[in-house]
Amino acid sequence: MDLRQLEILRAVADAGSFTGAGRQLHLSQSAVSRQILLLEEELNQEVFTRIGRRIVITPTGETMLRLSQRVLDDLQETRASILDSQQELTGTLHLLGGMTVCLYVFPALLKQFRRVHPRVEVKVGTGPTGQLLEKLRSGGADLALLTLPIDDRTLVAEPVVREELMIVAASSHPLARRKRVGPEDLARLPFVLYEPGSNTRRVIDEFFVKEQIEPTIVTETENVEIIKALVRIGLGVTIIPYQAVAREVRGGYLFCARISGRQLVRETGWVYRRSARVPRTIQEMMRTLDRVVPRLKLAPPPARVRSTPAQP
Repeated sequence: MDLRQLEILRAVADAGSFTGAGRQLHLSQSAVSRQILLLEEELNQEVFTRIGRRIVITPTGETMLRLSQRVLDDLQETRASILDSQQELTGTLHLLGGMTVCLYVFPALLKQFRRVHPRVEVKVGTGPTGQLLEKLRSGGADLALLTLPIDDRTLVAEPVVREELMIVAASSHPLARRKRVGPEDLARLPFVLYEPGSNTRRVIDEFFVKEQIEPTIVTETENVEIIKALVRIGLGVTIIPYQAVAREVRGGYLFCARISGRQLVRETGWVYRRSARVPRTIQEMMRTLDRVVPRLKLAPPPARVRSTPAQP
C-alpha cells in the first residue's frame, strides 16, 4: 500500500468511475484499475464493487477512504508547517484584550514581538468580553488575552497569567494608616468597581458574598484609569490588579494592601479559535508573552504594600 493508491482510491470514490478518476489524475483507466487491483490483493478484500454500470465503495473501501483522508491531511499539515517555519513572519495579527491588559501588558508584549517579527502588523482591539469573544468566533480577530474562565467549545483558552487583586485607596485614606486591612474594614466603605459581567468583577462579587459584605457602589466602569482617578480624589476605594497601580503606589499617590487572610486572584489566558492547526503567528505571540511575563508586576512584595502621601 502506498500514498498513490490512497490518492487513486479517493479519486475513484469522488468520480464514481475508474474513467473519471483517470481524467482527474491524468492517468489511463487501466492504470487506475491496476492500482485498485493491487490494493485489493494486499487487503484480500474488495474496495469497490459494480452494481450495473455504477461503481460502489464497499465497507472496506470506506475504511480505507477515511484512512486516506487522515494521511493526506497530515501530510498537507506537515508540509505547511515546515514551509511556515522556514519563512519570515508577515501579514496581520488582530489581537484583542481588556482595558487593563491593553494598558499594562500589551506595550511590553508588542515591543518584544516587533523586535523579533518586524514585518507582522499587529492591530489591537479592546471592549467588553462578550464583544471580544464574538469577534474571535466570527473570524474578526485572531487572538485575545482575556480574564478566564471562558466557556465556549469553539474556542481554546490557555491560562498564562495569575494576577493578584488588591484593595486600593487614596494615600490619605484612613485605610492607609492601618497595619492590616481585613474584610471587616471594607463593610461600610464606598466602592468604585469594574462593571458587572466581567470575570474580574465576578471574583470581586464572590468575595463580597463570602464575606457577607454589601458594598456601597458609587461608580462602575471598565476603564481602570477612571477607577484610579476617582479613588485618588477620595470618591471611594477599589479592588483592582496590582500591576495597574504599581506606579502610583511607588509614587505615593495611592495606597494598596492585601486583604488580610484572603487572596483575590484573577487568571488571564490566551483565547483563540479551535482548529487543527494554530497559525505560527499566533504561536509566536504566545511564546513572546512567556518571555515577557517575568518582567510584569503581577503581585506586590510579600509584605503589605504601603505608601506615603506624595508631595504637591
